[in-house]
Formats: sequence, structure tokens, C-alpha cells
Amino acid sequence: MSEPSAEPPITRTPTEPPPRLLLVEDSETQALELRLLLESRGFAVERCATAEAALDHLNTRLPDLVVADHHLPGMNGDEFARQLRLSLRTRALPLLMLTGARDGERQGLESGADAYVAKSADRDLLVLRIRALLRERTGGPDGPGVSAFRRGRVLVIDGSATYRTFLAGLLAHEGHEVATADGHATALAALDAAGAAFDCVTIDLLGATYDGLALCRAISDGRRAALAGRESGAPTFQVVGIAGTMPTKDFLVAAFAAGADDVVSKSDGEVLVLRVRSLVRRKLLEEDNRRIASEFGERERALERARAEAEAAEARAALAGALEQANADLATANRKLTDAQAKLVQAAKMASLGELVAGIAHEINNPLAFILAHQGTVERVLGEVVAEPDSPDNPRRLGKCGDRVGAMRMGLTRIQDLVLNLRKFSRLDEGERTRVHVPEAIETVLALIQHKLGDRIAVVRDFAGRPEIHCTPALLNQVVMNILGNAADAMPDGGTITIETRLTPEADLIRISDTGPGIPEALREKIFEPFFTTKPVGSGTGLGLAIAYSVVQAHSGSLGVEAAPGGGACFVIGIPRQTD
Repeated sequence: MSEPSAEPPITRTPTEPPPRLLLVEDSETQALELRLLLESRGFAVERCATAEAALDHLNTRLPDLVVADHHLPGMNGDEFARQLRLSLRTRALPLLMLTGARDGERQGLESGADAYVAKSADRDLLVLRIRALLRERTGGPDGPGVSAFRRGRVLVIDGSATYRTFLAGLLAHEGHEVATADGHATALAALDAAGAAFDCVTIDLLGATYDGLALCRAISDGRRAALAGRESGAPTFQVVGIAGTMPTKDFLVAAFAAGADDVVSKSDGEVLVLRVRSLVRRKLLEEDNRRIASEFGERERALERARAEAEAAEARAALAGALEQANADLATANRKLTDAQAKLVQAAKMASLGELVAGIAHEINNPLAFILAHQGTVERVLGEVVAEPDSPDNPRRLGKCGDRVGAMRMGLTRIQDLVLNLRKFSRLDEGERTRVHVPEAIETVLALIQHKLGDRIAVVRDFAGRPEIHCTPALLNQVVMNILGNAADAMPDGGTITIETRLTPEADLIRISDTGPGIPEALREKIFEPFFTTKPVGSGTGLGLAIAYSVVQAHSGSLGVEAAPGGGACFVIGIPRQTD
């Protein structure tokens, strides 16, 4: 054995971790010597004394390479290599086999090792072979999608403790996890406790302490029930029957009918181990195939979902562009419509204002003419009194002047009331919400349209609701005035208008009804539409009730029309209650 001096240490970047090696060696002396050598050359080394311990270690994390002795206690290097190649997780893991046998290279490579080095070979050659294998290493599957390494699980059922121990030892040497049972009850209990955990069950069909064929049939029935409840359709485990040296044909027929998958002579332990190995290997490979197929299916479905999402994203992007353009066009159209509506509303307000001003001018003109006429009479009588201070008619003349001055005062008071109501009405046109005294506001509106009501229309007031509500004054300005004006126009020959206020748990109500002809039910849905009017051409714009409806909507309220008790129309204004 040469000294390790020719091979330089591994050169790595400061952040690169050292290659990780798993050394499987049962000799403490040789394991220590190899570990010191490999660590001095820059490798990180972990050691397991047996192949079984190494297989359990591989389930925790994978090294970059495995160095294993061919001659190991229990499972030897050949079976260890075969077990590694059974699992997708360890299938590509580099394995360097060490042996001192004469035909060691053939044994090592036939078992599935990637390289062979004799224990007596130069240690520099060992390091060179390890580095060569690591250069070829492209990384194995080691992630959440890869199943952990699993050893085969076998249940041995035999009434003879000696043979049961012998067979369990042979199978454990092959790397399997072995459980044993000595009869019918313990076998079924082991199967029930483990569920579908076993890969193979061996059963002595000629057991002296139990009926082997009956037990085989019971195990087969349980396996069939478990298979019916599984989605994959894979066999739960294989059943190998063990018979005498030369079982008869009738016995073989009975064994296979009882559910055995294979029947082996009890005297040929090597054949039994080989058949169990073949059955377990096939089952493990089938498990890997189903898992890989399932993963490929999941990936295909994920790819299809990704494609569908990409197509949907492209469609959404195209729709977003079209929607953005449509929104821009709608915004432009809405802005033009809003401007036109504002102009129409302003025109309607100006028309109402013109009508209101004409009525007020008429109301002011009557008392003003009356005052001017009385003022001339007063001036003439006072002139006569001054010209004839001692006339006996002067007391009568002065009394006449006093009567005329009193009448003039009444006319001036009427004008003053009209001006005051006009000022209140102007305040009602403000846009901000405030506390509005409902009876006072309604009285102001009635005073301003008195010229339309005259003496022919009586007004009945019933203010039973809350005296003050929180709203914009325009609610009582535009809405109440338009409704009262329409009611007056609907009764040219006279009638009665009833104004009521009511309080409900949800809203404040103002009901305005008249005794006119009413509104036909077919037209009630149209009267709030702009430009709709039942008046003759030139007598209305058709915007009064439309404006009133928009004002009520701005208060989140309601405006409806129904038949009045007296046969006319009844407009109901509802304003949601607010706690002021």
C-alpha cells in the first residue's frame, strides 16, 4: 500500500461545499484509514458499518458518491448495489465497490457498481477513480417529487421456530425488512396491523399447527378486499407458498386455488430467496412506474393549465385594451350628455323662474296700484284740509285719510310678505344639505305660487311628520313647487290640494294629492322621463318632474305617483331618515 502523496487536494471556491461521500465499511480499522485519507484530500465523509444502516441513511439525504466494501455482514455488496438501483432516488447515485476477492471486479460490476477498486490497490488510484465518478455526476433526483428509498417488506409465516428464524435470516441478508408469524391468528393480526405495508408473504402450506391452505385462502380474501378499495389497482402483496420437497399436482392446484402466487419447495432455500427477490423487485419497480406516470400526468396537467392561463391572459389583455377604449368613448359620451342635460335643466329652471317672476310681478302690481290710487286721494284731502283749516268737514276728511293710509299699509305689508317669501325661496335653492323646516318651506312655496292657486283652489295642510329634516333646500324648492304647479294646472276649474307629512321607521314622507283628473296608470311610468308632458304644445317643457325625480334620487330617496283618494293624482316623496 503506497503513501497518499501523489494526488493533490481538491481545489474549490470558498463558497463551494466539499463533495460528500458515504463510506460503507464494517472494519473499524479500514474505515478509519480510508476516512482519514479521503478527508485529507478534501472530501466530507460519513460512515455506516452495514448495508442496512446505509440504506436507512440514504433516506435522510443523498451523498455525492458511495464507497462500499463488497464483503459486509448481513446484506453483502452485491445485494446492496441491487437495492440502490431499484429506487429512482438512488438509481443514478455513483457506487464504487471495494473488494479483495480474485474475481472481485466481475462481482462488483455485475451487481450494479459503477467502478471497482481492489482493497490492495494504490490509494492514489482510489482517489482518482472517485474524482472521475464525481466529474461524471450530473446530479440525481433528490426533492419533494422523488420517493424515499424503500426496502422490501416480507412476512414469514411458519410454525417451526427453527425454519422461521433460518428463512428470516436469508431474507434479511438480501436487504429485506422481515417480520414473522407462527400461526393463523398472529399472521392475520400482522397483516391487519400493517395494512398493505408488506410486499411479499411466505406461508408454510404444510404447517403442523395450522391449516396452511385455509390460512392462504383467508389471506387471499383479505388481499382481494384491500385491492377492491384501492384506486391504483396494484396488488397489495404477493403470496409465496412453501411446500414439501416434491408437491403433487393436486396439491399445487389447491395451493393456487387458495390464492398463492407461487409455490416453492421448502428444501430449496436459495430458490425461495431468489423468487422473493424477484417478486419484491417487480413490485417496487411497479410502484416507481406508477408514481412516475402520476408525476408526468400532473406535469402535463400543470402545463395545460399554464397554457390555458397564458391564453386567458392574452385574451384579457386584448379585452382590457378594447374595454379601455370603450370606457374612454363612454366617458366622452357621458360628458357630452351631462353637459346637454345641465343645459336642459338650466333652461327648465329659467322657464320656471320666468313663470314665477311673472306671477310675483302680478301679485306686487295689484297692491302697488291700490297704494298709488289711495296716495292720490290722501294728498288731495290733505290739501283741502290745509286750504280750509277751519272747515267743519276737516274731521271727516282726516278720517277718510286715515282709512286710506290703513289700506295703503295693508298693500305694503302684502308686498313685504312677497319679498320675504322670495328671499326664503332663494335660500331654498342652496345646494348644501342642512336642517330644513318643512312646514315653513312649504308655506313659502305656496305663497309664491298663490297667483296660480287663487281663490279657486283650496289647500289642506296636515303636517304630522317631523317638522325638520336633513336635506338640500332644493328638495322643497324644485320638487314641491313643480308638483304643486302641475296640480294647479290640472284643475283649471278649481279643486283641492292636500299636503301631508308623515313619519315612518325608514323615511320622512311628503304626500301631495289633488282632486284633478289624475294620471292614467299606463302613463305613470313615463311621467318622470325627460320631455314627456301631457300639456298642450308650447305649454310645458316636460322637464319639471324629471328634475324633481333627479333631486329625490340625489337624496337616495323615492318619488312615486298613485291614485289619490279623491280620484286625482297623489305624489309621494320619500327621504330616508337620518338621525340629526
